[in-house]
Amino acid sequence: MKEALKSAPLKPVHVIGAGMAGSEAAWQIAQAGVPVVLHEMRPVVKTDAHQTDGFAELVCSNSFRSDDAEQNAVGLLHEEMRRAGSLVMAAASVAKVPAGGALAVDRDIFSDHVTAALTAHPLVSVERGEVAGLPPAEWDNVIVATGPLTSAALSEAIASLTGAEELAFFDAIAPIIYRETIDMSVCWFQSRYDKAGPGGTGKDYINCPLTREQYETFIRMLIEGEKTDFKEWERNTPYFEGCLPIEIMAERGPETLRYGPMKPVGLTNPHMPDVRPYAVIQLRQDNALGTLYNMVGFQTKLKHGEQTRIFRTIPGLERAEFARLGGLHRNTFLNSPKLLDRLMRLKKEPRLRFAGQVTGVEGYVESAAMGLLAGRFAAAERMGREPSAPPRTTALGALLAHITGDAVAETFQPMNVNFGLFPPVEIGLDENGKRPRGKAKGPARKRAYTSRALRDLAGWLAPQAEAAE
Repeated sequence: MKEALKSAPLKPVHVIGAGMAGSEAAWQIAQAGVPVVLHEMRPVVKTDAHQTDGFAELVCSNSFRSDDAEQNAVGLLHEEMRRAGSLVMAAASVAKVPAGGALAVDRDIFSDHVTAALTAHPLVSVERGEVAGLPPAEWDNVIVATGPLTSAALSEAIASLTGAEELAFFDAIAPIIYRETIDMSVCWFQSRYDKAGPGGTGKDYINCPLTREQYETFIRMLIEGEKTDFKEWERNTPYFEGCLPIEIMAERGPETLRYGPMKPVGLTNPHMPDVRPYAVIQLRQDNALGTLYNMVGFQTKLKHGEQTRIFRTIPGLERAEFARLGGLHRNTFLNSPKLLDRLMRLKKEPRLRFAGQVTGVEGYVESAAMGLLAGRFAAAERMGREPSAPPRTTALGALLAHITGDAVAETFQPMNVNFGLFPPVEIGLDENGKRPRGKAKGPARKRAYTSRALRDLAGWLAPQAEAAE
């Protein structure tokens, strides 16, 4: 009987979108021995960003960022994906170009490799054309990996299913800072008027005080700082008053920010209790671990270099390190912590699984990584096995945990992988039997993160490989 079940043909998994996430998902499914139908609307329906009909086309940068798997979170993610049999990482290896410590690719060679591998795979069927609306009910195992440029028809169908307020069409991003790089001899914890709020303590914000002179200088730098232009297809997207760029607010008048996100009322600086700050910048916890804090109200179109320069003039943030810099652009992404379960399935309709940038991850590699996981989960389900999520101590697991529950749903914004998403790690002793100190401490902590991650990844991959045999 078991042999008969094994030999019975499996129904295909449907993957919508052949970008980074969809291509990776389709590859993982097919490599697991499950048939897959890969739906790609190009060239039948074009987008404002894509130039070709190739799979995994890179529409912006050609860089996958750092390839350092020992000291960098995205480099670690590269290595984890390689060990999990990633098509995207294999194509990057074939198409790589000189880029120092980064992994950059020839975008045409990269896309051609992904396209050729998938179209040649005996278990992959490619269907060109738009999936206009929700997938048919008979598609009982579907991955939606349509990215930030999801077609209007599918966007409307998803919005109708999830509730329109759960599908964002304008992405306002504030910078996020590593908690350990904030100078708490200058800053302090306090909520305005010590108001605790739901689940709070009355000390739920980190506050950075500014004098009048510091505030006026800061406003001038915001207005004069170099800005990034909107892309062509974003130019007709209006600003929403609720997420105006910080520099636009500054241009409305010198006191606008003091009566907005930088108002100093209800706060007392314990370092200088007799001096009321002229203005205050607040940072709010951004993840469950308390390792990341976002700059409240600081969505911006300042260029990244300008953000780093200007925001490090803020008292207490002189040595700030940024997990993510700010931005403002048109986008489509789900409020994943609220809508998706831990295996990336839509809670309201579990036959639909989402992957890639539409889930609220930022970056090529992060999008592909979510496709890798979605593909593995979908294949396991189709074969009658219970999917297993990777440990959250891995880059794959940390990113998955963030978008499916660790992030605060009310303030959820797209995120790159970074060590602030990982559970804290104990730094081991050095070769002399001592704990690293000073400048050696940071690199030692990163090595501890990466060595733990790869060790735990091996434990996750082993039983899956055995089950597939």
